Amino acid sequence: MGNRLVETLAGGAVICVAVAFAFFSYSRAGLSSVEGGYELSASFNRIDGLATGNDVRISGVKVGSVVSQNLDPKTYMAVVHMKIQPNVELPTDSAAKIASDGLLGGKFVSLEPGGDIDMIKPGGTIQYTQGSVNLEELIGQVIYSNKSQGDGGSKDSAPAGK
Repeated sequence: MGNRLVETLAGGAVICVAVAFAFFSYSRAGLSSVEGGYELSASFNRIDGLATGNDVRISGVKVGSVVSQNLDPKTYMAVVHMKIQPNVELPTDSAAKIASDGLLGGKFVSLEPGGDIDMIKPGGTIQYTQGSVNLEELIGQVIYSNKSQGDGGSKDSAPAGK
C-alpha cells in the first residue's frame, strides 16, 4: 500500500511540473493576445501562409497579433483583423504588408508607419497594403526567363546579310 502512495505522489508531482512548464512556455512565447489593445483591419490581394495568432510587427518588434481573417464577398480581397497594443498609434497613411521570417519561416504582418499627423482610430482600416509574395511563381519566372534568354539563336540560322 505504501508503494502505491509513493507512485501516486510522484505522478502528481510530474503532472504539476508539466503544467507549470506549459504555462511558463506559453507566457514566454508571446502567444497570448494583446491585452486591452484596439483592433485594425487591412485588405490584401493575397495572404498566403498568414494564420490567426501570427505577429504584427513594426521594425521587427511585435506590437500585436492577427485576430481573424475573412474574404470580402464584394471585392474578393482577404481582410485581416489585427489587435494592436494600446500604446502604439499609427498615422492614417501607414502601410501594411505580409512579410516572411526568412525562406522557410512563417508569415507576419509588417506595419510601416506613415508621416501624417492624424492617427487611425480604433476599428479603422489601413489603406495601403501589399500582399504576400508567391515564392513558387517567382522561381518559375526566373527559370523560364533564363531559358528564353539562353536560346539566343539556333545553329541553323544564317547571319543577317549573307
